[in-house]
Amino acid sequence: MRPEVHNRTRELAFADEFITANLVEDVFDYDVKDAVVVNISPSPMVTGDDHPAIVPAWKSTWLKGGRIRSAERAAIIKVIQPTNLGGCMFRGWDWLGNRIRSFPRDTPLYISPQDEIGTVTLDPRVFTNELRRSEADQTFTIKLNLWWSPGDTDCYIHHEHPFLETHTQIHGVGRMQKFRERDPSTLYEDVVMPIGYSHDPFCRVTGPNQWTYPWHRYYADTDSVWLAVELHP
Repeated sequence: MRPEVHNRTRELAFADEFITANLVEDVFDYDVKDAVVVNISPSPMVTGDDHPAIVPAWKSTWLKGGRIRSAERAAIIKVIQPTNLGGCMFRGWDWLGNRIRSFPRDTPLYISPQDEIGTVTLDPRVFTNELRRSEADQTFTIKLNLWWSPGDTDCYIHHEHPFLETHTQIHGVGRMQKFRERDPSTLYEDVVMPIGYSHDPFCRVTGPNQWTYPWHRYYADTDSVWLAVELHP
């Protein structure tokens, strides 16, 4: 038998001189100096040393001189150079309006290169917290990318997604918001996103490879970088 190899590490597609971003798999006793650590798996992540703690599936924490004791797969991300971070459009990031013709031209929302990191098998209703135990597993492809917007940016109310998603705050402070209509005055839930926080999925499963989202948006209170975790059927 081949020996098990722990802590297989590679840079993610959006790593550059401003942002460190690594994917680590089969994690075991992995030390983190200072970064947001995202559990990219359906299994719990264990952190700590003398006092172990659990980071649930698809959740995250901010480790500072901490240790990941065990995890299936983790993304470890840190903004190391905030000065001129907003020049990301000159480093291969794309303005969202280049992809969506109807996107408001006065909205400065930029997306990093996307990284396809592997697959995961799970029941989507467990991912959305509608079930505790799996009843109908299926396989999804996991894709990661970062977003950047300056402070006080309305990142567009929408509800169209052909995938399951959640987000983690990497830099700055923002909010994930829900609306009754595509109208900011119909806000009914406001989820504050400090560094290291991952919100619960907003979608609900309505059939095989079918899910619905409420009208929602990200709002950047300050200059912000956040991670999108997408599960594509």
